[in-house]
Amino acid sequence: MNTDNLFKPFNLKSLNLKNRIVMAPMTRSFSPKGVPTDQVAAYYQRRAEGEVGLILSEGTVIDRVASSNDENIPRFHGEKSLAGWKNVIDGVHAAGGAMGPQIWHMGVMDNHYSGWLPAGPFEGPSGYGKPGVKNGQAMTDSDIADTIQAFGRAAADAKRLGFDTLELHGAHGYLIDQFFWDQTNDRTDQYGGKTLAERTRFGVEVIKEVRRQTGEDFAIILRLSQFKPTAYDNKLAKTPQEMEAWLNPLAEAGVDIFHCSQRRFWEAEFEESDLNFAGWAKKLTGKPTITVGSVGLTGEFLAAFAGESSQPSSLDELMRRMDRGDFDLVAVGRPLLSDPSWVKKIHEHRTDELKGFTKEALGELVMG
Repeated sequence: MNTDNLFKPFNLKSLNLKNRIVMAPMTRSFSPKGVPTDQVAAYYQRRAEGEVGLILSEGTVIDRVASSNDENIPRFHGEKSLAGWKNVIDGVHAAGGAMGPQIWHMGVMDNHYSGWLPAGPFEGPSGYGKPGVKNGQAMTDSDIADTIQAFGRAAADAKRLGFDTLELHGAHGYLIDQFFWDQTNDRTDQYGGKTLAERTRFGVEVIKEVRRQTGEDFAIILRLSQFKPTAYDNKLAKTPQEMEAWLNPLAEAGVDIFHCSQRRFWEAEFEESDLNFAGWAKKLTGKPTITVGSVGLTGEFLAAFAGESSQPSSLDELMRRMDRGDFDLVAVGRPLLSDPSWVKKIHEHRTDELKGFTKEALGELVMG
């Protein structure tokens, strides 16, 4: 297995990476009242020391009353939380790493099992968090305008604090994605519509504001998914033509890199070729892409929450696709969650030392 292409530098605008491996964003509820702790900073610094090329933080929420359903999810607003993030990025840079926060609004959510609720009702395009289930309110025009501004402020703060990039979370059934999906967006105004291209307007306006706040030279990543946690077989774009009409306006608005979330990276997106989601996104937009989805492990991420363990798996198919030029970067989740030295072990061909993954790793910030 030749992994040389994983260890070539990647440079784009504000991003200067020593290799092509990205730590995928993985929610960790270890930030009391939304403030990242010294332990959170050490967790990320440890991954930078392990030679991760780019660290993308867990989702961190914008300044809206109901942007989160979990009190211990980090925030990206407020003096204490931003000071915590400054500590995080300084530690990552000290270890020679690069990092971007994942900027997030959850949209309409289920109530958290802890019983904690935000001070106001959940908000989304139409009040639906999943098909047929209303647990929030439809956003007004002023709600939408304020939310777009809040995304922009978070982006400006990311640049001010010294982050190398940022990622907008537009996947997995959260707010931006709720606007994309016809099952959670039945609006009849300019933020709705029968076609996916029409429902892309909110995402486009968020990206334009983020670009305005960060300038032309700051790299913006957008994470997208076809699947939803409630509908694994869902496809927002059912054809390459629909995908082109969805992605190109986002690219034109300012996206530099598309982070294309799949449950399994090797699955073809459409019938006419074996290209995966990231392969199609790159082909249709010409933009660099990140692939993700069960890289380096058997099983898949969502099954881990049900207690399914995973073992190390071959990277041969990943490298076949990467060597072909299907995508530019590779995001890795669970292997890095349970083993901060995973990249270093791959680089040094110490594959016999790779660890498996168990549900227990979700309950701690693994340092060793």
